[in-house]
Amino acid sequence: MPATCSLRGRSSRAERVTILQRLRTLAYAGLLACGGVSAAGEGIGVDATGLTPEEATATGRLLDAASERLPPGFLSNLGIDVSLRWRDDLPADVHGRVRAGRIGLRRGLLAQWMAADADASVRSPALAALLHELAHVHDRSRGGGLSRDPRLLDLAGWPVRPLRAGLRAARNDFSDRSPDAYELQSPTEFVAVNFEHFLLDPQYACRRPALHAYFAAHFGWSPPGADCATDLPFVGAGMDEEAVRLLDLDPSRVAGIDYLFAEANARPMSRWGHSMLRLVVCAPGRAPGPDCRFDLDHHVVLSFRAFVDDLQISSWRGLTGSYPSRLFVLPLQQVIDEYTKVELRGLQSIPLRLERGEIDALLARAAQVHWSYDGRYYFVSNNCAVETWKLLNDGVPRLSQAPLRSITPNGLLRRLGRESIADATVLDDTARAVREGHYFPSQAIYFEEMFDIADAVIGLPQGGARHWLDLDPGMRTPWFGRGDLRATAALLLLEQAALRREEAAARDALKQRFLRGRDATAGIDDASGRLHALLSDGAYAGRPALLLDDEGYGLPQAAERTLLAQSVRAGDARLRELQQGLLHDARDLLPHDRRDRLETAEANVEALGARLRALSLGDVPEAQAR
Repeated sequence: MPATCSLRGRSSRAERVTILQRLRTLAYAGLLACGGVSAAGEGIGVDATGLTPEEATATGRLLDAASERLPPGFLSNLGIDVSLRWRDDLPADVHGRVRAGRIGLRRGLLAQWMAADADASVRSPALAALLHELAHVHDRSRGGGLSRDPRLLDLAGWPVRPLRAGLRAARNDFSDRSPDAYELQSPTEFVAVNFEHFLLDPQYACRRPALHAYFAAHFGWSPPGADCATDLPFVGAGMDEEAVRLLDLDPSRVAGIDYLFAEANARPMSRWGHSMLRLVVCAPGRAPGPDCRFDLDHHVVLSFRAFVDDLQISSWRGLTGSYPSRLFVLPLQQVIDEYTKVELRGLQSIPLRLERGEIDALLARAAQVHWSYDGRYYFVSNNCAVETWKLLNDGVPRLSQAPLRSITPNGLLRRLGRESIADATVLDDTARAVREGHYFPSQAIYFEEMFDIADAVIGLPQGGARHWLDLDPGMRTPWFGRGDLRATAALLLLEQAALRREEAAARDALKQRFLRGRDATAGIDDASGRLHALLSDGAYAGRPALLLDDEGYGLPQAAERTLLAQSVRAGDARLRELQQGLLHDARDLLPHDRRDRLETAEANVEALGARLRALSLGDVPEAQAR
């Protein structure tokens, strides 16, 4: 035969491929005459019953396309004969089924494949369905078992329950930016869906880097892929006047990661502290090293928090999982102010002993969680400590071997120290820890020092800073004109702290008013509308996936990032307008006594600032400065 001669001669690769395709076409045509099953496509048989010659040829091309994409040795290592049959009896929402190596695909997929002229360069439903079912065959084989692998289950989103060792969560909460919601049905379907994308999507390694690495390691091979961006996108709280910002984080600029622990206070929800992670990000132009610890303006905090979208902190709802749990990205300075100045809690920043590759892997996992995770917050079983432990466990495989599981932030800190993962020795010398940024003390001690300075000159009527700050703001006002420059500066710092307390009390009063339900007060509906618009915004609510309406999945890629940057800019302007409008409305809705206290505290800060400026310029007579 001429075909045989050309195979033995010096034909081109294109000629040889064409000849092989003709031989396969002849083989399928011969198969039709027999109406049986024949091996084809490197070990995949075909039940050609009822197929026309054209359908048989298209089926052969489909098997060739699948074989070309499978990992080397995939079919030969299954340990089972695999065959394909086109079916007309599958349910409307099912593309394929497999049992004992016999794959049945919806016959309509063959028609689509043929209509597309069997273009294997296109991600066709028929090709995806065949690879999906082959993934099931592999998963059930002796060399498979991916859906039962603890590492895969961690990455996929079925974590171990902290209070029930060995049992995993029944629900997968990595629901945002999923390539196919069907992957959330079960670990077996997750493996099959992701196997499709691993083989067919060149951007899979960029969109789901940890899962791509897992499949590549399992098969000892990976398909050609696209070049991935080196930085990781995060949408976080803004700095200065910004409401939100887009942060493109370059992992090479992260010199280290700390376990950031907010110390306990008397509030029931805070008695065990709060768990966070601090990213020690180097300033642009600085080589990664110890000095990056002083670039505080560039440091970022990853904090799992219950997102309360109804203005109510309810212990019962927290216990029953009614609040979303999301990963928020915050500037370090905002976190320091929140805990040390408002809540009067100290912050411990303890370095984690991680290798360079482990830091990169943990950052990639954090980005994946940021874009995909929408969990439920439980005060006991899925709080900040559990979420932080899961992030460490899933991001760094080595840490999954250590007994770190804990349901309390202080318990997780103790376990990290006991396993020599956290270097708690940095806190041995408190003064040094403060100088080197490992400890941020509560401002309560500082406020007492300021009170003592002012009291020594003026003779304040209260016995300490806490009692002084508890006074009605109007009762503090008469004492402001009696101090010298130093005492007035101390009083100004105390009054700024008092104003923050009044603002917090005002927010609590508004919560109670909104919780009453219907309120005939003018403006309550407008304020409520502004508030719900603010809380439903994806950027504010810790769900950046809501900022992108396209069909992408996983980490946003180049084209999506352009849209994302535009969306964040528009969102920042929108959120700042909502915040300003809400603040304007809220002041009018405060109870009169609470509004009077807030406005008096604001006037006190303004008056003390003016007096301090006058004293520094010598515009106040000496007698009035004592």
